[in-house]
Parts: sequence; C-alpha cells; structure tokens
Amino acid sequence: MIRPAACRERDRARVLDYQAYLILYVGFIAAPLIAGADKCFHLLTNWDQYLAPAIVRMLPVAAHTFTLVVGVVEIVAAALVAVKPRCDAFVVTAWLWGIGLSLGALALGRLAEQFQTR
Repeated sequence: MIRPAACRERDRARVLDYQAYLILYVGFIAAPLIAGADKCFHLLTNWDQYLAPAIVRMLPVAAHTFTLVVGVVEIVAAALVAVKPRCDAFVVTAWLWGIGLSLGALALGRLAEQFQTR
C-alpha cells in the first residue's frame, strides 16, 4: 500500500522529534552521572582544585567532602531524570542555573580585580 506524502512527512517528523528527545534524555543523564561519579573517583580530574580558596574557608567541611556531596547530588539528579524526565529535568535545570550563576559571579569578581577603580 502506498501512503500519501503527508503521512510519510508526519512520520518522519515524529521520528526526528523522538531522536531529539533521546539525545537530550541520554545527554542529561550521562553528563551529571559522569561528572558526579568523577567527583567521587577523580578519574578525569581532581575536582577539589576547582573550589576557590575563599569558598573552602567558608565551608563547614573539608573541600574533598564538599566535592563528594556535590558528586552525589549530580548522580541523584541523573537518576531522577532517568526515572521521571518530565518533572525531574527541572531539578537539573535549577542545578545548572546555579552553576552558571556561580561562574558568572566568579568571572565578575575576577574581572573587578582588574577593572574596578575604587
């Protein structure tokens, strides 16, 4: 049976939509899972070195302990997205916004050292 072109185009669009969904689904499970696991095992890098000394002094725990907690949070976020992406993807969104805002604040602080006149 020959199907009309409109049906074939809709089917193709549906397949492409699903492929995009799968790419995002796998990516937002894999990225926090890999980053979180690496914060625990230091296979890719030593994450403790990325904590600013001023932040380390304010922490109530050792830098390595803090890094481990962050790693566990990221692993849990990956598991949440894997189980229920419709709701829990927003947990990862909040986490990534927090990272982005902290990086922006860090960049501002570093640039202010050079450009602030008072």
